[in-house]
Amino acid sequence: MESIKTNAILDAKGLACPMPIVNTKKALKTLEPGQVLEVQATDRGSKADMKAWAESTGHQYLGTIEEGDVLKHYLRKASNEEEQEKVHANTIHNDELLKKLDAAENIVVLDVRETAEYAFNHIPTAMSIPLGELEDHVEGLNKEDEIYVVCRSGNRSDLAAQMLVKKGFTKVVNVIPGMSQWSGKTESNIE
Repeated sequence: MESIKTNAILDAKGLACPMPIVNTKKALKTLEPGQVLEVQATDRGSKADMKAWAESTGHQYLGTIEEGDVLKHYLRKASNEEEQEKVHANTIHNDELLKKLDAAENIVVLDVRETAEYAFNHIPTAMSIPLGELEDHVEGLNKEDEIYVVCRSGNRSDLAAQMLVKKGFTKVVNVIPGMSQWSGKTESNIE
């Protein structure tokens, strides 16, 4: 199983409803938008509670891993990425990328979401390099490849596409709207 990178861990073990949610709300306030929180809880009802609470507040519920009696919930703090303007001109819609994948075209799918997002749900052939680490890993990419950049909503992938073009990549395409509306096959690295 892939290790999940988080920005903070909240210990809510032994707490009953509504305390895991109350403490999660406080912990998320200390994080920057887009950062990932791991909440460790023993309250079995917290799985449904975390998911419902995250969705009602705009935060992203990534998933839960059970390790013995401990439930590890992963949440990504809401950001304003959906409202940000996209500026990379070369874009395609999810459906078009799906057609290219179904046709087994020789392309690279680059997922620039956080590792926790990728671990729970990603396109099977996608390579994971979080946006914040892309500059350090650019040498590992081939400038001759056709690279389709995907994230949750098209914003981080837009920034990544712009960065790659500045580094001399010429065949870079931003996939919109991204994984938030992806209807193709996905897989998880979570067992």
